[in-house]
Amino acid sequence: MHVLVTGATGFVGGRLVDALCRAGHDVRVLVRDPAGYDPPAGVDVAVGDLLDPESFAHALERVEAAYYLVHSMRAGADYADRDRRAARNFRSAADDAGVGRVVYLGGLGGEDGLSEHLASRREVETVLAEGDYDLTVLRAAIVVGEGSASFRIIRTLATRFPVLLTPKWVRTDCHPIAIDDVIAYLVGVLDAPETAGETYEIGGPEVMSYAEILRRTGDLLGGTAPRIIPVPLFTPSIASYVVGCLTDVPTAVARPLVDGLKTPVVADDARIHDAVPVELTPFEEAVRRTSADRAGRATPRRAVAAGGENR
Repeated sequence: MHVLVTGATGFVGGRLVDALCRAGHDVRVLVRDPAGYDPPAGVDVAVGDLLDPESFAHALERVEAAYYLVHSMRAGADYADRDRRAARNFRSAADDAGVGRVVYLGGLGGEDGLSEHLASRREVETVLAEGDYDLTVLRAAIVVGEGSASFRIIRTLATRFPVLLTPKWVRTDCHPIAIDDVIAYLVGVLDAPETAGETYEIGGPEVMSYAEILRRTGDLLGGTAPRIIPVPLFTPSIASYVVGCLTDVPTAVARPLVDGLKTPVVADDARIHDAVPVELTPFEEAVRRTSADRAGRATPRRAVAAGGENR
């Protein structure tokens, strides 16, 4: 199948391109800066910017299916507006090109009480759903893997600080999933026609609180589980500022991610297991694999993504 991947230089996109190639698909990627991207053999590189609708139409020529993996959090406070415009531009160009299927990786969370970040991801989903193609949506929470901004925050806090003062959202439920499992689902839906036009929630084998995620990550990677003390007056704004100072995740990225932690993100819909069977990776194994990746045994390709970077 002729497939286009946007956001191919991001955390998820780089791994997806490799997996699609291994699955035998003809892959094209859309990037803004080809000088900063080292494509796998046989991958066609198209240059364009989703915020410039006249710059990327050629990338969709002869494309049967496209992946939308773009996110603009690093662009600053106006990321939601940028993501909205990029999605509209992509939808219009995909319709004009006659693309048959689009696959979008969004975020988990109910319809009410979403943070600005999660609401933006859901708005992009709504914009894409208005296209003439069949849209398949996969909604995920924290993706555990080297390069994930969300997990980078977790790992840094869990391994560097023996005592953590946290907002009360540390008790919120989350459904982490290994990056390998996310990729398996993303590739698998192309071979499952029944997934066209459907929305699925994906998660790993365990639901746990953020406190438990921190403790288990600290124990696995740091040798000791941190002591976690919830502080009611510790607001998300203060927490995001602290995270931005204590980790290598920029504050512009940390703040929307931290704000989203107050929302329970659990995959309650198991229909994806029938359509795309995946042997889910245990949380401990997913965390251990991040150490292998950091050691250089599985480093993804990274550069500037077209229109932004995915989480």
